Amino acid sequence: MSQWLNEVIESASATSDFLAPFRKQALSSLEQAGWPGRRNEAWRFTPLTSLEKREVKHVQQAASAQPPSIEGLSAFELVFVDGKLATDTSQLATPEGVTIASFDQLDDTQKQAASEVFGQIKPARHIFGLVNDIASTQGIFIDVADGVQMDQVIRVANLVTQDVDAHTRILVRVGKGASAKIFEHAEGTVASMSTAFSEYAIAEKGHLEHYRFAMMTGQAKQIGGTHFQLGDESTLNSTVVGYGSELSRLDVDIIHAGEHADAKMNAVYLLAEGELFDLHSNIEHTVPNGTTEENARGIVGDRARAVFNGRIHIHRDAQNTLAELNNRNLLLSRRGIINTKPELEIYADDVKCAHGATVAEIDEEALFYLLTRGVNRSKALVMLNFGFIQELVNKMPDAAIRQWLLPKLNDRFAQMEVK
Repeated sequence: MSQWLNEVIESASATSDFLAPFRKQALSSLEQAGWPGRRNEAWRFTPLTSLEKREVKHVQQAASAQPPSIEGLSAFELVFVDGKLATDTSQLATPEGVTIASFDQLDDTQKQAASEVFGQIKPARHIFGLVNDIASTQGIFIDVADGVQMDQVIRVANLVTQDVDAHTRILVRVGKGASAKIFEHAEGTVASMSTAFSEYAIAEKGHLEHYRFAMMTGQAKQIGGTHFQLGDESTLNSTVVGYGSELSRLDVDIIHAGEHADAKMNAVYLLAEGELFDLHSNIEHTVPNGTTEENARGIVGDRARAVFNGRIHIHRDAQNTLAELNNRNLLLSRRGIINTKPELEIYADDVKCAHGATVAEIDEEALFYLLTRGVNRSKALVMLNFGFIQELVNKMPDAAIRQWLLPKLNDRFAQMEVK
């Protein structure tokens, strides 16, 4: 076991709140699991050497920071700074039937509801999810009651400004026939270590429009997970945008627990020189008549490494399932690396499933064509890169978030250019 993990376990053992029984169970599982090394298949291509000997660092003085504003976005803003919740959720003017509250402001009924989500959707195999279980004293519970249509976006921003360890948690319930829009947004560049996990329980005929932008770069280490459970006839539309950093990993789990549920997930990851990003997705079809469509596209810069592992598991009783997984990657340099592994595991005999992966380089003919038309090389590369991911960006439902993201992507492409 690593020095860092030992210190996390030691510092978290004293935590006592309404989630203490769950934290105790997670602590026991974590102690038995041990540190994930290269022989662990899930971590084979993602080295943790930069984290093993790190010392746990706690916030000494709270910093102030604000997430970037998004023109035209109507949102409730919740901000974590260096792992501490800077927003007073009691001051939010939420619509009737909507609860947005920090863990320390929940009443007994809300604590019971939050307990029914905490650790119940995220699979226990996620080692750093267990770390988050025991260390995430800072968290938010969001509950959208049956039939409530939540038009405003709830943006939860994770900002890192200091070299600290930060652990945050989001628990969400979307009631029967209800709808919600939630945007998880992380930014930071300084040396640090953060885990951010979220769990979503979507009830019968519920709808969730979800965004997760893991945009930490530089020396920031970020490991997180987003985990969904879908009820009967529920729908999920999720968009992931990932940047690379010294260590960046995101796990996504979608569990079809109800029939006729529909899940769509689009992911884009963009890595500049020397960066690492690891996206693991797992789709569990446990019941019949579910549909899943997952598309992931990555652009990998010079000496950067991207890891994609996408798995679709069709259980024996999950007849009439329709599931498709596609991963496409673009290398900007032959010194870039992509480890891609799409998986289909099927035990039902009446299903339609497909999966595939491609890795390619910039089309030199297309680049030459643009250069001969007077477009400079930098602009030409931006045009080709954006063309590769534009289809997925255009599918983002929220126009304000989409328009805000476009110039961000242009800036990112400029950082990724191979000199």
